[in-house]
Amino acid sequence: MEKRPSEPPHTAIAIGCDHAAYPLKEKIKSFLVNLGYPVEDVGTFSQNSVDYPEFAMRVAAHISNGMYERGILLCGTGIGMSMVANRFRNVRAALCSDPFSARLSRQHNDANILVLGGRMLGETMAVETVDAWLNTSFDGGRHQKRLEMFNQSGQESS
Repeated sequence: MEKRPSEPPHTAIAIGCDHAAYPLKEKIKSFLVNLGYPVEDVGTFSQNSVDYPEFAMRVAAHISNGMYERGILLCGTGIGMSMVANRFRNVRAALCSDPFSARLSRQHNDANILVLGGRMLGETMAVETVDAWLNTSFDGGRHQKRLEMFNQSGQESS
């Protein structure tokens, strides 16, 4: 019997942050790696001041072009990262502050980028939020119609 190569246990995740959320990104990255997720870290790699849109665009582009199915972005509040990421086609970035909002972002909206505020959440809450987001599936059903409406929004005016 021929042995098949084993598949990775999880889908790879792209992750990025600005300087304000660098320490939390490192904790979340370790959490993901310990769970067996391959992680593509697009930066930043220190607490030196950077411009957050650069890192939001990197992760969002990876999701938009299908290179990765899921991504995680972090900045001080998460607001800027989510605003930049949601400008990309096929990106549904959800700014979440607790496991409940993370679960609903997946169940109802099929969020493919989780955004966290590094200055807004403690480490434990952030990890619990990531865990809930990772372990929740899209419900489909009535939410699929809404998602299709969402995907069409903004195309009328272009």
